[in-house]
Amino acid sequence: MKRNHFLIAFAWASFALIACDDTQQPTPGRGGGGNNSQAWLIPERDVFDGGPGKDGIPSIDEPVFADVANAPVELQDNSLVVGVKVGDETKAYPHFVLDWHEIVNDGIGDKKFALNYCPLTGTAMAWSRVINNFETTFGVSGLLYQTNIIPYDRQSNSNWSQLQMRAVQGPLADKEAEVYAVVETEWKTWREMYPNTQVLTAETGFNRSYGVYPYGNYRTDNNSLLFPVDPLDQRVPAKERVHSIKVGDELKSFRQSLFTDNTTVINDLLNNAEIVVAGNANDNVFVSFGRKLADGTVLELNAVQNALPIIMNDQEGNEWDVFGVAVSGPRAGEQLPIYPSLMAYWFSMGAFYPDHQVVE
Repeated sequence: MKRNHFLIAFAWASFALIACDDTQQPTPGRGGGGNNSQAWLIPERDVFDGGPGKDGIPSIDEPVFADVANAPVELQDNSLVVGVKVGDETKAYPHFVLDWHEIVNDGIGDKKFALNYCPLTGTAMAWSRVINNFETTFGVSGLLYQTNIIPYDRQSNSNWSQLQMRAVQGPLADKEAEVYAVVETEWKTWREMYPNTQVLTAETGFNRSYGVYPYGNYRTDNNSLLFPVDPLDQRVPAKERVHSIKVGDELKSFRQSLFTDNTTVINDLLNNAEIVVAGNANDNVFVSFGRKLADGTVLELNAVQNALPIIMNDQEGNEWDVFGVAVSGPRAGEQLPIYPSLMAYWFSMGAFYPDHQVVE
């Protein structure tokens, strides 16, 4: 596979500019966290040094939040944020901060999580920071696999693949991440759903060009891939955002063209599990869950229009929000089964899960 030449410039004020000239190729198997003497569960030849080195992209370990009235000036109505909800408390993490830090070590109540985001694959997840009964934090290793970040945990120094959702090298190798539900949407939609939300600010303790996207036209150029990807699945344009859900070792992706300005709900099956996918293109909200409850009931879910955060109802008279929680009806307070799901640039899903089904 042809390796793309790349040039990545980070506007770091605290350390020297990191860049490569046009003739330099990505360097495999160098740098990052973990014990390099220990075996990798992914091909080590395909692990690339992204340039900044271990912690060269600093995680945010003491995040500072504001309310909606004092939200960062860089936030526009259409700015993307990643939202987390625990109980009645919500937090939003803007892409314009995540682009420069990739990991925020945080928590809500007793849920301690790392919000990890890869700007090169457009993927955001929230992982528990409590592993084997020890609370830890995650950092940016500086390594990439299939152009996707490899975080490391500071307790064991193990390397983790974000999109494999497991440790792939080090003492915790093959340990699966405990994943919490996130909702990625536009700031306008998020603040209207959750007007009492807290939002991450740019008060990070670091001097970065917040509000300036660090990768040029990368988000819209389907031919721009900064590191090798194999296979490069061309069924869908590389940078089209898709919603993907994973059940066991099987994954299914849903193209945004399925969804209109009216909320659409799809009751489906994946790996013999009953699932539901709901989306609204106008509000830029796409979510998915299981629909078989603990008591064996399989819900048939239907779209609810113009009522966000309520997005679905069912045959029992329950109404469900974008985090899969029943907000009214006989099951009020219950949670739909959570499977790992996320928004992503198509090429990343095609590379990590070749030949999986794409619903168009």
